[in-house]
Amino acid sequence: MDHPEKLYEGKAKAIFATDTPDELIQYFKDDATAYNAQKHDIISGKGKLNNAISHHIMSKLGESGIHHHLIRQINDREQLIRKCEIIPVEVVVRNIAAGSMVGRLAGAHIPINQGTCLKTPMVEYYLKEDALNDPIITAEHITGFDLASEDELTHIRLTALAINRLLMDMFADIGIILVDFKLEFGRPAKPVAGEPAIILADEISPDNCRLWDKATGDIKDKDRFRKDLGGLVEAYQDIATRFGLTVSLP
Repeated sequence: MDHPEKLYEGKAKAIFATDTPDELIQYFKDDATAYNAQKHDIISGKGKLNNAISHHIMSKLGESGIHHHLIRQINDREQLIRKCEIIPVEVVVRNIAAGSMVGRLAGAHIPINQGTCLKTPMVEYYLKEDALNDPIITAEHITGFDLASEDELTHIRLTALAINRLLMDMFADIGIILVDFKLEFGRPAKPVAGEPAIILADEISPDNCRLWDKATGDIKDKDRFRKDLGGLVEAYQDIATRFGLTVSLP
């Protein structure tokens, strides 16, 4: 990999400039992190699998009318994407109680456990701020501190719920339960006529989805790393295979 300028490097991806000002290269790393990078390892092949799975999912969402930043897959680790001003809010959609929701809310007044089905999908917002461990925030925080306007936030919420419906069907078709997932959105540097001012960005992969096998309950996402279960690459490879994707691993 030899790109002219690295613009940003996060926990699982790096972003590079291109010769076209409004286009970037998104590079998928093999780094696995949890608990705000307090836990870290390099897992060979993870980046290739996430690249392939995210490309597949984003492409399918695009066919269903979801506007996103993906232009095309360049190779087994890189995507060409549209440059966006990322809104510093992580949008989490939950269908089943799991993870931090259970730890934060389970008790006498809200009797939920890991695996409790929610009556309707729930949308949560988290501030993208590693130094604060990405705290949960409200819609009023987002609009009151000018992270997004009320109209933009309404669009984000409705788009997130539309994506949830599409993803639930997509994963159900391959025998997988979509428990929850995280999205990021951005304002494209070069808007296209007829598209919304805010589009889907980042990735959708087992790194930011919680996925359970419908038949066995087996975990097929990054919780395998969080919980020291092992077999992360095998789980991601299984998702790729179910989608009909061939990913060459070392």
